[in-house]
Amino acid sequence: MISIGVLFSFFALVLWGVGDFLIQRSVRKFGDWMMIFYIDLVGVIMFTPFVIHTIVPTLLNPTNLLVLIIASIVLLIASVVDFESLKEGKISVVEPIFAFEVPVTAVLSYFVIKEAISLNEIMLIVLLIVGIALVSTKSWRHLKIRMEKGVFLAILTTIAMGASNFIFGFGGRQTDPWIINWFTSVFLALAAFIYLVANRQFGMIRNDWRNNKSLIMQVSIYDNLAWLFFTYSFLYIPITISTGISESYVALAAFLGLIFNKEKLGYHQWVGMIACIIAAVALAFLA
Repeated sequence: MISIGVLFSFFALVLWGVGDFLIQRSVRKFGDWMMIFYIDLVGVIMFTPFVIHTIVPTLLNPTNLLVLIIASIVLLIASVVDFESLKEGKISVVEPIFAFEVPVTAVLSYFVIKEAISLNEIMLIVLLIVGIALVSTKSWRHLKIRMEKGVFLAILTTIAMGASNFIFGFGGRQTDPWIINWFTSVFLALAAFIYLVANRQFGMIRNDWRNNKSLIMQVSIYDNLAWLFFTYSFLYIPITISTGISESYVALAAFLGLIFNKEKLGYHQWVGMIACIIAAVALAFLA
């Protein structure tokens, strides 16, 4: 029988794969902060009915509040660099780099809550790094490495998202999956609101909604449900395993980019992308 945690991770995989493909289109159309506002405002609306009776008791616990604030700050940083990397680079290039979230999460899980990393897992982490180097390098012509656009931001994203994965796993167990997703949505929506008002961009929301409400709602629902299923999976399986399984969304998002955006990759980049995907999936089952 398939573990319910594995099933939740698979749901997150599909939702994130389609969601990241749509996020790239969205951030190029609306900008990073505008999409953070849309996604998290929808998240607040989606999650509030399920936390209305548990908000006060949870927030009155100082430990819970600290975990939720840290999770929100880390996720805000991760979201900004994530969206910017998707806006700048090819989705078929930046998505495989995001697979590096797996070893980042595994290392944090090992040092903080003692989830062990085996020799086989270390070897797969090395394979991920090699794959990342291949897929993120455009060419070695004349011994000059030209990096694809968005690669540096994608690397920063992996570090921030790896930390987010871990803190969501820890925070979801400390509080509950609904609360941590609700709180981070409130935090990010307020942060984005302040940024948009300060930069005189808030007035664009009505026009965006009138002309693109379908795209905004699709992206927002997919992303919020992915985080909810992802956080719920931590209640049933180790953080590293859940992250490894759900991280396979990079394959879905990358192939959507190749098919619909007509993106082109060199042969060595194809090898790198395949290596990243295989390593991420294998790491999940060996963790």
